[in-house]
Amino acid sequence: MGKRKVRMGIDVGGTHTKAVAIDNDTFEIIGKVQVPTTHDSEQGVAAGVVECFQKCLRDNNIAPEDVIFLAHSTTQATNALLEGDVARVGIIVTGGGGVSSLLAKAQTKLGRLPLVTGRYIETFSGYIDKERLSEETARAAVRALKAKGAEIIVASEVYGVDDGEGEAVIARAAEKEKMKVTRASEISKLYGLTTRTRTAAVNASILPKMLDTADSTERSVKATGIQAPLMIMRGDGGVMSIDEMRKRPILSMMSGPTASVVGALMYLRASVGIYFEVGGTSTNIGVIKNGRPTIRHAELAGYRTYVNSLDVRVLGVAGGSMVRADHGKLVDVGPRSAHIAGLPYSAFADEKDIVDPELYFVTPKKGDPSDYCAIKCKNGKSYTITNTCAANVLGLTSPEYYAYGNQAAAKKAMKPLADYLGVSVEEAARQILSMACAKLVPVVEDLIAEYKLDSDQAVLVGCGGGAAALIPFMGQLMNIKYKIPENADVISSIGVALAMVRDTVERVIPNPTEADITAIRREAVESVIKLGAAPDSIETVVEIDNQKQRVSVSAMGSTEVKTTDMMKAVDEKEAEKIAVESFGNKGGKVELAGTTDAMYVYTQERFEKSVMRKRRVNHAVRVLDQKGFIKLQTARGTVVDSTIGSLDKDFRKLFDELSTYKGDVTICPDLFIVVGGRIIEVSGVSSMDQGIGIINAEINGMPTEEKAVMIGIRQAV
Repeated sequence: MGKRKVRMGIDVGGTHTKAVAIDNDTFEIIGKVQVPTTHDSEQGVAAGVVECFQKCLRDNNIAPEDVIFLAHSTTQATNALLEGDVARVGIIVTGGGGVSSLLAKAQTKLGRLPLVTGRYIETFSGYIDKERLSEETARAAVRALKAKGAEIIVASEVYGVDDGEGEAVIARAAEKEKMKVTRASEISKLYGLTTRTRTAAVNASILPKMLDTADSTERSVKATGIQAPLMIMRGDGGVMSIDEMRKRPILSMMSGPTASVVGALMYLRASVGIYFEVGGTSTNIGVIKNGRPTIRHAELAGYRTYVNSLDVRVLGVAGGSMVRADHGKLVDVGPRSAHIAGLPYSAFADEKDIVDPELYFVTPKKGDPSDYCAIKCKNGKSYTITNTCAANVLGLTSPEYYAYGNQAAAKKAMKPLADYLGVSVEEAARQILSMACAKLVPVVEDLIAEYKLDSDQAVLVGCGGGAAALIPFMGQLMNIKYKIPENADVISSIGVALAMVRDTVERVIPNPTEADITAIRREAVESVIKLGAAPDSIETVVEIDNQKQRVSVSAMGSTEVKTTDMMKAVDEKEAEKIAVESFGNKGGKVELAGTTDAMYVYTQERFEKSVMRKRRVNHAVRVLDQKGFIKLQTARGTVVDSTIGSLDKDFRKLFDELSTYKGDVTICPDLFIVVGGRIIEVSGVSSMDQGIGIINAEINGMPTEEKAVMIGIRQAV
């Protein structure tokens, strides 16, 4: 074994594949490299992944035996679906006979599943009455679909989430016919035959492509002498083993944007925010709430799937977006970027090369408009004008940012465009960024409204190499605080390196009992242990959606219990300073309302104006961990200091106090219980007993004298 333990993370971007090596004990970045993403290789982007980690080992003198964790994000699943590089899928469904079979056949006859680029997944369907189901009838059905052109099989059973034996029979038959197979109930345990079958069909369609990639990547990794298992980033923020990816490659969709969020959370002292991953061509926008990214079921070409993924909005404007102009006016910013046109940014030019610049117009790709702006200089060199150039002109970047360039060169290159527009250079830059951000602002406003964020608490978090090109201007435009984390240019690779094993178990259960919640939580914990998580590191989050009668438990844990944390611990005085800064000058005194072994809970008095009445006092709340990270924040809450032994009594009292009764309807509050170094969320429940069930599932076996702090939030009527 080498002298150090190293974690490596590799992120595959549209332009570059980047790797970072992190010391497992100190979390110091000990190496970072990048190579061009290998879209045109026979091995696809996997070739760049292998090249990148080999270069990282070589350039930073890292011995293969030092690597204890290796993971990468992948665009392979997303690209396969975007480009239509998919297999033809045969679907065999089994269920009841008679009238029920007619309904099941109609629900699972998917035909051509459309993809976002106008291409599609070809599917062929067959049905077997469960009374007639045997290995022989299943093999006959497989051969029939194979004759139609099916290259892979989906086994789907009407009530497969409860039983699944019918799917097992079909799977065994397919394997004997030398066909790969996806079982729908292994992809999701949620009811909804059409959606479950559709999700399985999408998974099956990319399975052959992903298997080839997984095999070649794993062989290359092992050939270097690395013994650590290869992990793959999931779209929900966790990692999975390559063996799991071989079964459920669909889980890797959107893993690129996910990685940046995980990385940002490692550096960000805020629990509420809108995060941006700003690349050269596109920007991904999502939400951090209560210290976690928001997750929902992904959609594909307008169809819902049962794949948990970050709720990410993708826009075609970013740091490298080119400017379009016509008839003396700006027309647009983007969607084409500088690297598509093969032109360098003027902000990264040497000032002495920008001599006698002249404006001309280009067509980046065949079929594009011919009004994209470029600059030709006296020496024959050409450049383009981008959002990054505009940000440098206005002095919105600084040397620590990846987007920082040569302001003088950017100004000289901007002059011909400014003259064309009839404005100053600075005004031209402002117009460019205003037009670019006009595409982003409505998305941010929609997300703030959808997730009920307090706009005065939210922070804009800029990640990716192009973050400084847009986020400072966005912050000024919307009057919202912004942060660009340290190492923002490789934040996605950091997120991959530090990601934890994650899985989510979902069930449809009307009015779940404490026993139901405990059983699902146990299943989620066992799942991540099988995937490689250390049992002592596992945390869970329980969510109940009464409207959809769904219980969801997400479990996550580290592949190795970390011996140290990435940042120095803060004492009470430092924690209070961070809390005061977060509260701002909006209220009265700040007080320490409760503590646990690893958390501080602070409140600040807030005075609410009231006509003809005495002013009402509310309390804003901030929960900080020992590293000074704000894990929870709310503009109005009630704090109760308690213990594990008193929690049941105190919870019932606070729940009743904050509930709102309107006729026969009870509007339940949201409650958060701080125990040790974690926060148990009790929200979305329809009764006190459901809340008690969640808490008991989480605190089972904990000492009665251990501290616990509750934060209750009354819901608006």
